[in-house]
Amino acid sequence: MRRLTDLPLPLRRAAAGFALTALALAGWQHLSAQGIAAHDSKAPVNFDADRIELQDKQKRVVLSGNVRITQGNLTLQSARTTVAYTDAGELQIQRLDATGGVTVTRGNESARGAAAVYDFNKRVIIMSGGVALRRGGDTLNGGRLVIDLRTGLSSVDGRSSGAAGNQGGRVSGTFAVPQ
Repeated sequence: MRRLTDLPLPLRRAAAGFALTALALAGWQHLSAQGIAAHDSKAPVNFDADRIELQDKQKRVVLSGNVRITQGNLTLQSARTTVAYTDAGELQIQRLDATGGVTVTRGNESARGAAAVYDFNKRVIIMSGGVALRRGGDTLNGGRLVIDLRTGLSSVDGRSSGAAGNQGGRVSGTFAVPQ
């Protein structure tokens, strides 16, 4: 078995770069999953907007203009959000559909995209359309972000056709390294 020091210098550099990238990716997933798993998806939901329209027969509320929705330490901002609910004695939110420059923030982490869906029953958030994640100096760009609040797992893929910031259907990013 060959040791790393037996390899030519360009191959050693490539192996070291690959190892650093793998560690950075593992660190990003671990830290994000830890923080997301800690989110209380059963906390009350608060909102404010420039306008609210109650569509009682359709069991939904349409919020528009500078929409801001908070749940615990999670904040969603958008131009427009539709809130679907059930009314079996008390109102219960089923789903949020947000469009128009959607930003989701938690602490120093943020995710931006063209649209987002928060399914309260499945406890899943899906963002799409040129998704950009930021945490400190780390960045991650793709077409779609899926966050499972039950497991704390999140994934980014390139499934967005022609979205700004999405490099031809691929995921890209930058990881800060210790100085």
